[in-house]
Amino acid sequence: MIVRSATVEDVPVIAGFQTAMASETEHIELNRETVGQGVSAVFEKPERGRYYVAESDGRVVGSLLTTYEWSDWRNGTVLWIQSVYVLPGYRRKGIYRAMYKHIRELVNADPGLFGIRLYADVSNTTAHLVYESLGMKKDHYLTFEWMKP
Repeated sequence: MIVRSATVEDVPVIAGFQTAMASETEHIELNRETVGQGVSAVFEKPERGRYYVAESDGRVVGSLLTTYEWSDWRNGTVLWIQSVYVLPGYRRKGIYRAMYKHIRELVNADPGLFGIRLYADVSNTTAHLVYESLGMKKDHYLTFEWMKP
């Protein structure tokens, strides 16, 4: 298995992962074309974020997106991991662990990067256990949102 930066050729697969994740986790059916445009927008403007994919036997089996949070407290950037997806047949096989390790190595190698954050649905206890097993800790913040209808 390898973890690599995604390319524009990966857009259809990543968009498929995102629509599958929304369906699996929130029972939402997203518009595949809109999601594809959203994924493509990251490649069009890299300041929006960066996708990474995991390949096994030449097949993309997982992906995640990192986005950037400026921290004035640290005078540097914290990476947010978002849009994590691993194909069902590849779960619990270390795919996410390898992607997380890759991101952590990037943070450790870059003096302008100061950490990694992510959010998980409160009911996704399986994900919570995975993140904790990798040394991540629950923080003291709650995430709130407002989304335009």
